[in-house]
Amino acid sequence: MSESANDRAVAELADRVWREMLQHSPIWGTFLGIEVDDGALDDISDDARIADRERWERAAFAAAAIGDDGLSVDSRITRDLIRVGASIAIEKDDHRMDLVGAVDHMDGVQTLLPQLAAFQDASTPELLEKFLRRLGAFPRFMEDHLARVNEAMARGVTASRISVERLIAQLEGLASIPPEHSPIATAARVAGDAERARVVDAVREHVDPQIRRYLDLVKGPYRGKCREVPGLVSLPDGGRLYATAVRAWTGLALDPKELHEIGLEEWRSIQGEMREIARELGHGDDIEALRGAAEADPTNVAATKEALIARIREDIDRAQAAAGKVFGRFPKAPCDVKPVEEYKEKDAPAAYYFSPAVDGSRPGTYYVNTYELPARFLHALAAVTYHEAIPGHHFQLALQQELDIPDLRRHASHIGGNAFAEGWGLYSERLADELGLYRNPLERFGMLQGQAHRAARLVVDTGIHAFDWDRDRGVAFMEEIGLPRVDAEIETDRYIAWPGQALCYKVGQRAIERTRRAIEKRDGSAFDIKAFHDHAIGHGELALPVFESEMPRWVKPKA
Repeated sequence: MSESANDRAVAELADRVWREMLQHSPIWGTFLGIEVDDGALDDISDDARIADRERWERAAFAAAAIGDDGLSVDSRITRDLIRVGASIAIEKDDHRMDLVGAVDHMDGVQTLLPQLAAFQDASTPELLEKFLRRLGAFPRFMEDHLARVNEAMARGVTASRISVERLIAQLEGLASIPPEHSPIATAARVAGDAERARVVDAVREHVDPQIRRYLDLVKGPYRGKCREVPGLVSLPDGGRLYATAVRAWTGLALDPKELHEIGLEEWRSIQGEMREIARELGHGDDIEALRGAAEADPTNVAATKEALIARIREDIDRAQAAAGKVFGRFPKAPCDVKPVEEYKEKDAPAAYYFSPAVDGSRPGTYYVNTYELPARFLHALAAVTYHEAIPGHHFQLALQQELDIPDLRRHASHIGGNAFAEGWGLYSERLADELGLYRNPLERFGMLQGQAHRAARLVVDTGIHAFDWDRDRGVAFMEEIGLPRVDAEIETDRYIAWPGQALCYKVGQRAIERTRRAIEKRDGSAFDIKAFHDHAIGHGELALPVFESEMPRWVKPKA
């Protein structure tokens, strides 16, 4: 079938939007393994924000002008992604969500350069100079960031005290580290000691003074104006801000009350499954007795960080071996496992994943938090691994990079929300159960704890940001579903800092499961599970409405 004029228009638009996004954020290019300008940091000035909005307005207008006549399915997906992404970007700017997130203990500017050091190759003289130019650009970058923080203060759009205190602790920790031991210097991918010494000098000259400037601002004037109530509900027009955050993360306009009730309903259902396992293991209907026995078992924790990593690698190998039962295609990139860096492990989630580099120079990487090792129970570890690695994020995201789709969809599909990707990870935990990957009932119990955890996210995120919950209530609810205290606090504080993000998991999982059930009902005994999965992740990450409408067309009944 020949390419139509509308197909060509979509391709040209997608290419333009993609190039503009990379130019707007060369840092993002580095994280993807794409060299745009590895000697520059992002321009985060107000002028750059306005210019970015104008680019999205032009993209929205151009996408709206492309009709369906002669449009292929693939082009239709691309066009609709641009329309959704542009709409979200404009809405976020309308409500100045950049000010809402200006102070962020989870993923703020304090994490930027250590991450860059780990991702940016500086092993040759030319590459080293690029990296050093980036460090030299940090004062200008921070000037714009501090201007944004001050504007947020002036408008009364400040972060919660919880986030501010965590950020202060991070900045104090960074400020206390000698330049030669800085996470930037230690992570720098350089050729030798002489080159690392130049990085140390740059940290001393360009970075450390800016960290101290930021600390002085946050610890001083900003701290005095931060929010005592953690939720967005306490901000002017907080309801609208939360609605925007929810749409930005999920791609959907969702009602907080309905989400809250869905979370409670799912939690109750999962409790029923957990009681079945409790009875099987001799604890009657007492879920807490089973959880207590599991957590009191000294063999249920790894003796060392190295042993924990080894256990994870074993689970990845087992999942890889079993995946052929339900998948017909696999990503080529391997999946590595690394511990979360010490400088941020106290505030980091239990696990997360980074996609492979586009050029093949870096594998997919599953980061596991080894902080407070006695609280990292092995019975819960397997489900996390299947979520983050195989068949979860690694399968979906690494494969996406290998697809013959526009670069925009391969690398920037998140502009339509993250609910499909996170939903796929959560769906994969259940899929692992179908594959018989859990070693025993206790590991299945750990999986159900994880499922309950994501259901609880619907409850706590909406509770905090829409219904005026305080932090203690959020922490208590997360403990009730089985999280250790340290993780319950980290998780709750994460929801406070990232409104709406925690909704993606259950919202996405429910959409995938709902679509699968509909196709299974349609096809009966002819249902092809491999075809379903290959199509589900074989078109890249999709905005949820597109996924639900397109999947039945792709997965056709067998003749």
